[in-house]
Amino acid sequence: MKITTHTALRLRALAACMIAFSVTAPALKAEPAVTRVDKLEKENQDLKNRLDALEAAAKKEGLVPSASEPPLTVKAMSDITISGFASASYFYDTTNPTTDPAGPSPAGHKSINGDLWNSHNQFTINKVKLTLASKPVEQSGEKFEAGFKTSLIFGEDAKYVNTGSGKGYDALREAYVEANIPVGNGLVVKAGQLISLLNFESGDGGAANPNFSQGYQWWYTGNGPSAGVQLNYKWCDMVSTTARIQNGLYAGSTDGNGFKTFMASVDIKPDAKTGISVIGFAGREGASSQDYLKGASIIASRQVAEKYNINVATELDYFNQETTGKSDGNAYSAGGWVWADLTSKVGVALRADYISDGDNVGGSLLGLATPSGKDLSSLTLTLNIKPIPSFKFQPEIRYDHTNAEAAFDGGHRDRLIVGAGVTYMF
Repeated sequence: MKITTHTALRLRALAACMIAFSVTAPALKAEPAVTRVDKLEKENQDLKNRLDALEAAAKKEGLVPSASEPPLTVKAMSDITISGFASASYFYDTTNPTTDPAGPSPAGHKSINGDLWNSHNQFTINKVKLTLASKPVEQSGEKFEAGFKTSLIFGEDAKYVNTGSGKGYDALREAYVEANIPVGNGLVVKAGQLISLLNFESGDGGAANPNFSQGYQWWYTGNGPSAGVQLNYKWCDMVSTTARIQNGLYAGSTDGNGFKTFMASVDIKPDAKTGISVIGFAGREGASSQDYLKGASIIASRQVAEKYNINVATELDYFNQETTGKSDGNAYSAGGWVWADLTSKVGVALRADYISDGDNVGGSLLGLATPSGKDLSSLTLTLNIKPIPSFKFQPEIRYDHTNAEAAFDGGHRDRLIVGAGVTYMF
């Protein structure tokens, strides 16, 4: 058989491989494959143990989330809620007002004086509210927690419910940082711009209240947002107290006279259906350091029947003003509410309120310029139609009366206002 050069080369390579195998075979025999696999597995396990220890230390220091938690950036966003509402309305004043008591406005615009939200014979964008908030802190003596809340309101009502500071944040309704300090049963501290402790009704109007329009108490005897610091302590499940120091009762975000107003309340919840709040306040209001405004309020509500969700509420207010060079002045107000669900989607609400300001306290501080030094009352009936939980349609009829001469537009003491508001909540 003839052996070619190519075949010879292949035979030499095979011989070399056989020689190499014969040389290395003892070494391979000395360390079986099973032993090497065991060694690798041990090294891998040691490495895994070291990684687990490092990860546990990082989790303990809060540097990485646990396996059950999302990444920190995602978790931070998930802890912030975005909510709010948009509301619009149309109302007609039967006195056919001819002026705009609220101030300068476009030609043809006519406000309903003394009726906070609405313009006469106009489709109105009342409010668009946007709220960003963290989870409310849990009041307890166990751990420290912190959070925040910020609300902005835009629309025709914004000038009434926001700061009106003129300092670049007029759209701000409230903005505060809160913290639970774990002492006793927990001390909750809030600092920033806070909405009033006064008034049963919310400034959110129909989005939160049984009636769409605001009662006279909210506008004339309540106060707007103010910057300050508040402490709340829960003594037991039934009783808590709140103490606040703020720039002034009617000062808004900044203080105009260098003095502060103090407010405090005792909140009592005898049961899950009843709430009572007793509020006191005092401070120097006005240009003179000798002018004092002090007073007290009682706000109470109760669900009287679960069937039809029948509820009642009341608010009683007292104001005393000491003015330099004048005798003391007193003002009073009282309000009552009844509301119920006729069906799962239709409800009804009735509000009655009354203000007596014979000493003209309102003309100087409370904002009761029309009518000044007289009595004012209203009766409001509202339907609450809620085809879905996020939507509310509120047809409303309201009767107003005052004993002041020609207090309402057109020289009237009485008037009837009819219309409706609509709100979408998200």
